[in-house]
Amino acid sequence: MKHETKEVDYKLLRVTSTVFNENELIPSYYTCDGINVNPPLDIEDIPEEAKCLSVIVDDPDAPIHTWSHWLVWNIPVTHHIKENCVLGTEGLNDFLQHHYSGPCPPSGIHRYFFKVYALNELLNLSSETKKIQLEKAMSEYIIGFGEMIGLYKRN
Repeated sequence: MKHETKEVDYKLLRVTSTVFNENELIPSYYTCDGINVNPPLDIEDIPEEAKCLSVIVDDPDAPIHTWSHWLVWNIPVTHHIKENCVLGTEGLNDFLQHHYSGPCPPSGIHRYFFKVYALNELLNLSSETKKIQLEKAMSEYIIGFGEMIGLYKRN
């Protein structure tokens, strides 16, 4: 029996922030120890065919499983997601909240992945959508992907 694998075919997005660098500490302002709002993100190399963006922020170092902190989709194509700004539909994160819930590790330094997807289709999803459902729904529409990693340790 022959197994076919689907080839990943998407453009690499460059994701950066003006408030922290790759693999460096996220300022506490953007965490549970601060104001707890999303940091600004800059996105470059978005394909022209993109109809919207989606963002997932998660923590693979959480004790139980990879913990989702923010799910948002159908963001109009933009090169700048501003601080404390939501332009799309927010889903249900693992805190059971419909908004950005910043880093808040119980102990040690955790990594936070800010993943940005460019999609060639808008998604028709309920705000009760969780990460696994979002990932499944957008899987066939991803035409660009990029991420940046920030670190955080509570004082």
